[in-house]
Amino acid sequence: MKTNMQTGVKEIARRANVSIGTVDRVLHNRTGVSDTTRNKILAIMKDLDYQPNILARRLASKKVLHFASLIPAVSAETDFWDAPGKGIEMAEAEIKQFGIVIDKYFYDQNDKQSFVKQTKNILKTEVDGVLVAPIFIEESLAFSKLCNLKKIPQVFINSDIPNESRLSYIGPDLFQSGHLSAHMVNYLVKAGDKILVVNISKEIDSYHHLSRKEEGFRAYFKDHDKQVRIVKTDITQDTDYLSVAKRLTEVLKEHSDIKAIFVTNSRVFSVAQFLEKTKQEHIFLVGYDFLPQSIEHLKKGVIDFLICQKPQEQGYKGIMTLYQNVVLNGETEATHYMPIDIITRENYKSYRN
Repeated sequence: MKTNMQTGVKEIARRANVSIGTVDRVLHNRTGVSDTTRNKILAIMKDLDYQPNILARRLASKKVLHFASLIPAVSAETDFWDAPGKGIEMAEAEIKQFGIVIDKYFYDQNDKQSFVKQTKNILKTEVDGVLVAPIFIEESLAFSKLCNLKKIPQVFINSDIPNESRLSYIGPDLFQSGHLSAHMVNYLVKAGDKILVVNISKEIDSYHHLSRKEEGFRAYFKDHDKQVRIVKTDITQDTDYLSVAKRLTEVLKEHSDIKAIFVTNSRVFSVAQFLEKTKQEHIFLVGYDFLPQSIEHLKKGVIDFLICQKPQEQGYKGIMTLYQNVVLNGETEATHYMPIDIITRENYKSYRN
């Protein structure tokens, strides 16, 4: 049964045997209504399939709601974060008519202090919800706790924070994505073969999402009792191509029998560039993200597989989840895992990021 707003509120009040004002308080999530009455009204609304006119209500209130997004800036090293940014802009275009403004903040993913600075800037403002890409664990935890004290709902994308309350996490199952990468490598290697795991990040100790992928990768071989030898290198001081090439030269000189390389983030294109220049394309290479530089190496066969998890959709869904909760008072999923997509040179043309 569909109802318009005026008739609907009257009918809900009649069925619940309460005043229209009480129904209005429930609709606007105000205090002064007992849990029993509130639950009764919500049940009647669900039974009537009541759809309040959100646009009219928001425009009538004339109150501007502010959501803040805090994600890494696009850098010279990787433009991965351009995709989530576009998703945020897509969501903003849909909901701005309801008096919602997205205040966009960016930080340097190689500098945790830039993250801290932006969290302080956000907390100086009146903010009604926050979307965060929480790369730095301790700093993200501290920010999340302050948001909780101010009752600011938070949505995390791309990487979750363990054991911390938040409204929702939208992104990959990091452990399983590492597990899947190992599954693909497993088709190539045999017992005793060497596999190189490469982490490229200046703040590697703070990067929860990289360590979880590596854990998943290692767990696959342990779970399947396959006795491969895993060699690991962390490239942390400088992450430009020359630094990556220098370190890989050292590692592959020491371990000349490496059969496969697993790169835990989007910097896989730097490894691919090195393998191509040194004519070592025979080494099986798996990494992350649908970036132009990586696609070029995928097309050439230097990169064998890319793992992608729809970063643009993460940004879009993150903002829409805040909208669903703050504006519509709707329920949200605590965890929404994105699909783990396997991209090859055979299917990349049809993939939408």
